[in-house]
Parts: sequence; C-alpha cells; structure tokens
Amino acid sequence: MQQSLSTAVFSNTISAYFDRAALPSQQETLGSVVVEILRSGRTLNRKAICMSLLARLDSVSSLQEEQHLQQLIGLLFCE
Repeated sequence: MQQSLSTAVFSNTISAYFDRAALPSQQETLGSVVVEILRSGRTLNRKAICMSLLARLDSVSSLQEEQHLQQLIGLLFCE
C-alpha cells in the first residue's frame, strides 16, 4: 500500500513538472511575438505586441497557457 501511494504521488509530481515545463518562458513568448511582428513588416510597438498576445489568447488550449498570456498582457501596462 505504501509503495503504490508513493508511486502515485511521484507520478503526479512528475506530471505537474512537465505540464509547467511545456509552457514557454515569458521571454520566449515575447521573443516569438516580436519576431512574428517584425517578419510581417508591422511596426513593433506596445499595441502590436498586445494585439498579437490577444490573438494568441483566443486559441489557448489550457488554463495555464491562458494565465501565461494574461500575465504578459498585464506586463505591457505596468509602469
């Protein structure tokens, strides 16, 4: 019993780690957005970044991804 409980806890911990690791860092996401904007020939500014993040927000597949993008959008308006 103790062994199976320990294995279940360990399995959940590993699963949670990889769920978090699957999301890119804030720097990676912003870098990707910036590259996308520059390659499209648009002017790089706060509005363009915000619009790109909002567009990505429309197609999220998980709550964690939604929170990640919302945090980045929030950073654009902090001074």
